[in-house]
Amino acid sequence: MDINYELYKVFYYVATTLSFSEASKQLFISQSAVSQSIKALEKKLEQTLFIRSTKKVQLTPEGEILLRHVEPAMNLIKRGEAQIMDSVSTGGQIRIGASDTICRYFLVPYLEKFHKDFPNIHIKVTNQTSLKCVDLLEAGQVDLIVTNYPNTNLGNLATVKKIKEFKDMFIANNDFKELKGRKLSFKELLNHPILMLDRKSTTSEFLHSLFQQQQLDLVPEIELSSNDLLIDLARIGLGIAFIPDYCVPKSKNLFVVDTEYELPRRQLVVAHNEHVPTSKATLEFLKYFDYKNYD
Repeated sequence: MDINYELYKVFYYVATTLSFSEASKQLFISQSAVSQSIKALEKKLEQTLFIRSTKKVQLTPEGEILLRHVEPAMNLIKRGEAQIMDSVSTGGQIRIGASDTICRYFLVPYLEKFHKDFPNIHIKVTNQTSLKCVDLLEAGQVDLIVTNYPNTNLGNLATVKKIKEFKDMFIANNDFKELKGRKLSFKELLNHPILMLDRKSTTSEFLHSLFQQQQLDLVPEIELSSNDLLIDLARIGLGIAFIPDYCVPKSKNLFVVDTEYELPRRQLVVAHNEHVPTSKATLEFLKYFDYKNYD
């Protein structure tokens, strides 16, 4: 059934004021437009809704039945409008998707500042890999994502802004001290256990592609979903971990394993769906990156 909201809105105002002229004033339309709308609704429903006389307007029994259904609906709409207007001025919600690593080592200061600037806006953070975050964005489950880039899942739906450059690096503990001061080829690296993120990550895609460019097949010793765990395993000597530079800890027990091939730099990007209306809360958060000079 095709429901014309405007017809029911006019009916509601006439039914609650019992006056065509008063309804026209509250709706800011002409009295003739009110009359035409009521006639159109009566024709649609094939029922007379009002008893009209020169002195007053009354609801018919059918009109009273309709009002019992229309009035709660109108009240719900009014409450919804009021809640939206209130959220725009005093609060609302922002939904952010990012990996655990990006949240922990990059996003937290921004979330802290946003919470201080807009204490009434609810912040919801969903942790997923950078690849999965794109799926969340496309499904409308988050308002924006912060992700590693390049990201093969980022298509034409998203507006992407680069906000930070970073380098990836190999780290190891002193069990591999013979590698200190040397620059290893990728082929030499394969002689040692490599610890890295699992294949459902942009980091795994990135490193595998670098080895493939050298016609080498990378078979990691350990694949995990956490950079922090990779660091812990490197710290106890289980292998050489591949992690972003921004989460490398300052530790006497760990050192950077240099390579002959200079690894390309990657970026962190913030992305939102350009085909979906952007909320005020999201626009305010995006402003934090307007003048960001990534390092």
